[in-house]
Amino acid sequence: MLLACALLAPSLTTAQQPVPALTARVVDTAQILTTGEAGGIETQLARIEQERGSQIVVLLVNTTAPEDIASYANRVANAWKIGRRDVGDGVLIVIANEDRKLRIEVAKSLEGAIPDLAAKQIISTALAPALKQGQYAQGIEATIEQLDKRISGENLPAPASSKDQAESKMQTLGFHLSDLMIFLFFAVPIGGAVAKGIFGNKLGSVITGGAVGGVAFFLTASMIIAGMAFFVAALFTLVSSFGRAVSGRRGHSRGYDGGGWSTGSGGGGGWSSNDGGGFSSGGGGDFGGGGASGDF
Repeated sequence: MLLACALLAPSLTTAQQPVPALTARVVDTAQILTTGEAGGIETQLARIEQERGSQIVVLLVNTTAPEDIASYANRVANAWKIGRRDVGDGVLIVIANEDRKLRIEVAKSLEGAIPDLAAKQIISTALAPALKQGQYAQGIEATIEQLDKRISGENLPAPASSKDQAESKMQTLGFHLSDLMIFLFFAVPIGGAVAKGIFGNKLGSVITGGAVGGVAFFLTASMIIAGMAFFVAALFTLVSSFGRAVSGRRGHSRGYDGGGWSTGSGGGGGWSSNDGGGFSSGGGGDFGGGGASGDF
């Protein structure tokens, strides 16, 4: 009897599937979508977030075992906190390929716009039929379109402007705009002088601009702001007499100039995104189990 219990114990304590990292609006751990298909869906979702403010994320996995797809989707959605912090308007679409199961998980604030019956109808008319034919990208895009129509009819707060989003993100990190300006006022001349002293006038200016642009992108998630920050910092460093004075005292280090070293990111500070605007969870989305499941 004891031996039988010991043999059964591992099967009774099977670990849950881990929550994948939220790296984009489309997370394909099952590697089903092509790069082009994932990019098209990503663009569609980015447009919805820009126009509505709501966040929709697509997750493709092989299996959710030992959990059923509803429990797994709810756990992932609450861990990812999809949707705006003060609104909670998030939706998660989960496709478990090997299980042949799917789920639309809806945050509480959107349950009026997307009630369980509506989510079930979208699954049965848009998502499941396409998946049965192996048309994953087409089915996902059609599902997102249906969800967007319902979200657009809901009286939700307008999405924040890029400036508001940037300030909100900086405040979350403990920064204020005035703090950032003071920091850059001192950091750019000093950092630029050091970089020019080591790498030379031109390359040092590019490196300084890239670093400032990377910080700006991290804080604002805007390639436009990051590009402007890169240009201003690089130009200021290039013409700065303070930088030339320091680089002159460190003339022995100028041998690096033009020596084949590069930033590897075109001065962008190493940051990248699929849609030019970056993506991160809005920090909201209280998921209480609303939505619907289906199979294909």
